[in-house]
Amino acid sequence: MILLVLAFACVSGAAYFAAEIATGPARARRAAIARAASYGRAVIRGSEDKPFRERVLQPLSAYPAALALRFSPRTTVEAVSLKLISAGLSTPPQTFLAFKGGGAVGGLVFGLVVGGGIGGAGVALLVGLMLAVLGWTLPEYVVGARARTRREQIRAALPDSLDVLAVSVEAGLGFDAAITKITEHIEGPLSDEFALTLGEMRVGESRVDALRKMEQRVGAPELTSFVRAVIQADQLGISLGRILRVQATDSRNKRQATAEEKAMKAPIKMLFPTALFIFPAMFIVILGPAMIHVLSIFSG
Repeated sequence: MILLVLAFACVSGAAYFAAEIATGPARARRAAIARAASYGRAVIRGSEDKPFRERVLQPLSAYPAALALRFSPRTTVEAVSLKLISAGLSTPPQTFLAFKGGGAVGGLVFGLVVGGGIGGAGVALLVGLMLAVLGWTLPEYVVGARARTRREQIRAALPDSLDVLAVSVEAGLGFDAAITKITEHIEGPLSDEFALTLGEMRVGESRVDALRKMEQRVGAPELTSFVRAVIQADQLGISLGRILRVQATDSRNKRQATAEEKAMKAPIKMLFPTALFIFPAMFIVILGPAMIHVLSIFSG
């Protein structure tokens, strides 16, 4: 009976998918005709037609965002926006601030409830404050860690991208066309930054301002050196291909030095887990039989 039901379900699913595939072109043609018929019509949506996120969530997020700005007066919306862009996030700064404020308030309330169930008022207040601090700092830590990871990825990909730029410029392409080659053939955060910079230049931003904005977004020393060299070459009329070659070599040397530095730090970092986890087990294995023998002598 079970096999019969399963076979019927499989046959029904196969028939459904076959019908979907067979009627797909006709449905796509009808959708295209409907879109063509609606061209040029302005649809005014009332407040009741807006999505739930625009009607409810966005107005509610303004209160915890204002709370976060009030408790950290040095924080500005522009600084938060730059930090989110550096992390590669498209989240609005108000949403991030709302997460911080809501996390702090939610952690405080949850901590008071849990702490009140465990102990008295002192325990409830302590747990509430701890969870409030955790809810406040956790979004900041996550965004900062993602920004550092993205920065390291950009630093690692910069020498190869500069080689592509140098080859493209020496082959006769302009700087903008060379950046287009990077966005077409290389993937990653650095390619995204170059694509954003190229889009800013295409909408009317000067090359100097677009490159400086990219430098501020990333914050990597190697990219800062590259941007300054390109700006100086553009202002002084120096050969851009030669500058790019020098910058690629310098960036590659810095990447190698960073890798060697991390390799030299690895034994020191491995010392603590070794002493904490491996040495106790070795002591138990080596000294355990001797301790058992000594205890048996004293007990006998």
